[in-house]
Amino acid sequence: MGQVTRRVAIGGVIGALTGALPGPASSQAGWPTGVGPIRLIVPFPAGGSVDAVARLVQIGLQQRLGATVIVENQPGASGSAATGRVARLPPDGANWVFVFDTHAVNPAMQQLPFDTLKDLEPVMLIGTAPNVLATHPSKPYRTLADVLAAGKAKPDTVTYASIGTGSLGHLTMVRVSQQAGVKLTHVPYRGGGPAMNDALAGHVDTIIGSAALINPQLEAKSLIPVAQFGAKRVASPNLKDVPTAAESGIPALESRAWWGVFAPSKTPAAIIARFGADLKASLADERASRMLSETQQIDILAAGPAELQSFLENEMKVWGAVVRENNIKADS
Repeated sequence: MGQVTRRVAIGGVIGALTGALPGPASSQAGWPTGVGPIRLIVPFPAGGSVDAVARLVQIGLQQRLGATVIVENQPGASGSAATGRVARLPPDGANWVFVFDTHAVNPAMQQLPFDTLKDLEPVMLIGTAPNVLATHPSKPYRTLADVLAAGKAKPDTVTYASIGTGSLGHLTMVRVSQQAGVKLTHVPYRGGGPAMNDALAGHVDTIIGSAALINPQLEAKSLIPVAQFGAKRVASPNLKDVPTAAESGIPALESRAWWGVFAPSKTPAAIIARFGADLKASLADERASRMLSETQQIDILAAGPAELQSFLENEMKVWGAVVRENNIKADS
């Protein structure tokens, strides 16, 4: 992991969240009694995948914690604005921030007012989903090889939409372009909604985003999948026949969107254990599990603090290097 700290101790306390739900004795001074409503902070607009994850577990958490649980959308700066605010809040278990994969890229893209690794306590790696490249049915591309051949024949003419500069989709296509020796044109948007709207209208040649974003349009036959960037193919009907990057001739490239939860630094281990166990149980609820795994194609991991910390450090290393090597700057 690169650091043997109390974070590992936390992981030991909750046993990677694989044990039974802790009883009242595990709470810190009767938590959550007395802290007011529990806030799930979503640092993105309503309607996105992070918002969907938080709202799917909201009711289950409320029932298990015996406290009011509310979801608050606080968008801005690719998720870093609200995440920074949470990092400065008291470590009393009242506030939890749900983050997306931009959390690992932001330190390389922005001057953050907080330390990503030190000012937040890892709670849970909820799950991952492969990034998927798709195209409008009117376009001539059916494989990644088609896209790359067109890009090689006419450099800078084939476009791909992403949810923004520095997004994992953008960085993935930068690596694809470099490995294939082609020049593709990035068209950044401020979120999945605007990017998808233009992809559905055929205004861009391709779009790359998480399976959570792309899959509903594959289901509706509004888009055609070109490639997926997980280590292996997703088993869903819409993606099971779609080659991975490795199968498409781009080796050693894995790109997974991910969702995680953090708390303010120094939040007591017992509180994190209780919240994490109840979050894990809420993710296992039939409706939440079905919506996340089937509709959004999220591989639910429910991995504990130590696993999340290790995963985050690796993502920061891999994608931060892509940002620095290509001098990618955040949109102003």
